[in-house]
Amino acid sequence: MSIDRRSIFFDLTRTKVLACGCVQPDAGRCVQCGICSHNCPLGLDVRAYAWRGIPITDSHCLTCGQCVARCPRGALEFVPLRPEA
Repeated sequence: MSIDRRSIFFDLTRTKVLACGCVQPDAGRCVQCGICSHNCPLGLDVRAYAWRGIPITDSHCLTCGQCVARCPRGALEFVPLRPEA
């Protein structure tokens, strides 16, 4: 199995976003289906954050991406907490 440069770049970029980022909901796209909260391994009420449009900065959030990946409306995304220098 060979490792290509694109996969290494993607992994490093993903790690950087997860380390200094958070989940940002778009309240206008959220329909309160609850799939995000149902798929959170820690049982966080992601739906409540999404409904209000508040970034999920809860210290218990692992930024595992399950809520982002499972949202059928694309209302959740990862964003950096601080701008890059």
